[in-house]
Amino acid sequence: MSERYVLWFDEVGMKDVERVGGKNASLGEMIGHLAHAGVRVPGGFATTAQAYRDFLSQGGLDRRIREALARLDVDDIAALTRTGAQIRSWVTEAPFPPTLQAQIVEAYQRLVEEGGPELSVAVRSSATAEDLPDASFAGQQETFLNVHGLDRVLEAVKQVFASLFNDRAIAYRVHQGFDHARVALSAGVQRMVRSDLASSGVMFTLDTESGFDQVVFITSAYGLGETVVQGQVNPDEFYVYKRGLKEGRPAILRRTRGSKAIKMVFANAEEAGHSVRTVDVPEEERLRFSLNDDEIMELARYALAIEAHYGRPMDIEWGKDGIEGKLYILQARPETVKARASLDQMQRYRLKRRSQVLVSGRAIGQKVGSGPVRLVKDASEMHRVQPGDVLVTDMTDPDWEPVMKRAAAIVTNRGGRTCHAAIVARELGIPAVVGTGDATRVLRDGQLVTVSCAEGDTGHVYEGVLEVEVVDLAPQSMPPCPVKISMNVGNPDLAFEFQRLPNDGVGLARLEFIIARMIGVHPKAALEYPRLPAEVKQAVERQSAGYESPAAFYVEKLTEGIATLGAAFWPKPVIVRLSDFKSNEYSSLIGGERYEPKEENPMLGFRGASRYLASSFRDCFEMECRALKRVRDEMGLTNVEIMVPFVRTLEEARQVLVLLAEHGLRRGENGLRIIMMCEIPSNALLADQFLEYFDGFSIGSNDMTQLTLALDRDSGLVAELFDERDPAVKAMLRMAIQACRRAGKYVGICGQGPSDHPDLARWLMEEGIESLSLNPDTVVETWLYLASQAKSQSPAPA
Repeated sequence: MSERYVLWFDEVGMKDVERVGGKNASLGEMIGHLAHAGVRVPGGFATTAQAYRDFLSQGGLDRRIREALARLDVDDIAALTRTGAQIRSWVTEAPFPPTLQAQIVEAYQRLVEEGGPELSVAVRSSATAEDLPDASFAGQQETFLNVHGLDRVLEAVKQVFASLFNDRAIAYRVHQGFDHARVALSAGVQRMVRSDLASSGVMFTLDTESGFDQVVFITSAYGLGETVVQGQVNPDEFYVYKRGLKEGRPAILRRTRGSKAIKMVFANAEEAGHSVRTVDVPEEERLRFSLNDDEIMELARYALAIEAHYGRPMDIEWGKDGIEGKLYILQARPETVKARASLDQMQRYRLKRRSQVLVSGRAIGQKVGSGPVRLVKDASEMHRVQPGDVLVTDMTDPDWEPVMKRAAAIVTNRGGRTCHAAIVARELGIPAVVGTGDATRVLRDGQLVTVSCAEGDTGHVYEGVLEVEVVDLAPQSMPPCPVKISMNVGNPDLAFEFQRLPNDGVGLARLEFIIARMIGVHPKAALEYPRLPAEVKQAVERQSAGYESPAAFYVEKLTEGIATLGAAFWPKPVIVRLSDFKSNEYSSLIGGERYEPKEENPMLGFRGASRYLASSFRDCFEMECRALKRVRDEMGLTNVEIMVPFVRTLEEARQVLVLLAEHGLRRGENGLRIIMMCEIPSNALLADQFLEYFDGFSIGSNDMTQLTLALDRDSGLVAELFDERDPAVKAMLRMAIQACRRAGKYVGICGQGPSDHPDLARWLMEEGIESLSLNPDTVVETWLYLASQAKSQSPAPA
């Protein structure tokens, strides 16, 4: 009986990696084991690794290839290019062994019988060392889409075989220590999903930047998925919370609309590699999300099922069939970067100063790199990149890998967080800012810049070489601290990274960042959108595109920001302070000037509780309450607590509690704690009475210092007098702490003081404060200081 060179996907599984490669084995594994969980995978067949070896052995082709590679220095880019091209031409010119060709013909004809004469297939590579837990061969071998007809399929299979000797694949194997001869190739021939008529993308069962494993991260764009993988398009991005998904709750934490400027669709060309084309996406489609909420949740459920089956974080490609309207899984492989990262070691990068931001985009990683800009138009100029350069280009593809490792940082015009440049940058540990839109136009060759990915989801390219502080942390081996240490967090983009720090939750989550950066629209303008002047109306429309209405956008974005914080730190408490913008800050939002008063001293004016209770703002406040209620009651994130800022009088305290209850946020219901921000001298002087309305205090030392010492903290003329350690301020803090301890209620501090002054943190600890909420960059330092102070004060053992 002749050797079986072709196997159907449903005949193979992960036990067959050596026979059909990681990618094809995984397809078979999912078809065989996950269909019962509703996971759809298109069928097809694979050529075996033995078929590939027998193909190369005829005529001594394998010997010629070994000799050519043995002479090659892969760091010599010109030699690598010549040798790779020579080997690929040898492969494509060699004939198939007759038995192999006959088996491919028979299998393809069976596919045509099942799928009809118009059948379109994808022909993909699957390396026998590919998609193993400690290696990422992503995108190194070729994929051919929309392949019609037997001759084109045979041609594509041969091109796939040749692609094992692409320049980037040769270089990668050398750098990763893989023996060329031990890596074989299987070609997978799979029925095409018509995502050219719908959407497709990539998803991960963790956050690719922080490694936070309680979310599914999904990217999506219109058309075939190659544009997302290759970084040709800035896709939509979604985060789904695994715990909420498992409990059957609404679980979408975040939606970010990408530009989705182009899409890849089927073409009519006959030869392999030219059967797809790229077209522009109409603007009205760009402004919509490419998936609806039900589809996002369905994909996330697939991801959970796949992760549970494989028992490790996974990197998954998916497509939506535009004819059937169904979602399919096209590939699944182990996630290889964050899965290898040590949980006990962290490095935090912090810019000591900032300069002019030249361009911004999506941050990849959390590092900072600097050096001279090297503008590279295309792969033919790769040789210009020298060690320490900042590589700036339109987009990269796998051909660039041999030089990418030289770069101090990478900046691209196009691409999202799952594009090729992002994947390689993560693997190499190089900071990258992708999808800037105009980096190649704005930046000059040779210009010195600093590329920062240490400031959240948005990465910035700064002018000049900036000084950077690098802190090494081992969060799992911290000594016990005598007081709870929580964090002040404003930016939800940073929540997944910050949760890795040692912490007891979030002592201050500021809504202002969400409103200013994620929403950008005045709440009244969102509510009164139909009646706005044309210019303001257009600005609101641009900001809220993709959502049902500007008001729905406002509530949804608040929900997303709060839910992201709650999920990141679950089950630890996350104390969310209701909005505390002053009138001058609200007026800077889109439409804000129409609604905000001109105040001489906004710091003492229309803010906090007074604003919530005002008839002019009550409908705006209701949107905040709606978002909080949705996060707690519908999404199940009951660790989210509420803090009310700037409560001037006892009557305001009473009225705010009534108003919150009217909006479904009743103290004690569903475990809800409502904390008051103790930041006005009246709060400390009447602490016992204020505590009758609240479950505790969070001391705002900034305003308490300002108002106790009658200082304008924004005035440079008296700035040197501002000190939270002043005896009068300490007296106020002591009153608040003692009142809470008498009442048996929570007392923490969330002002700047303890972050800036370790001696103040020690004094607060000695006074009996329950929790210190610090800026994240001071958490470890303050934790270690307080632990050492407590140890030095403890009595020696007898």
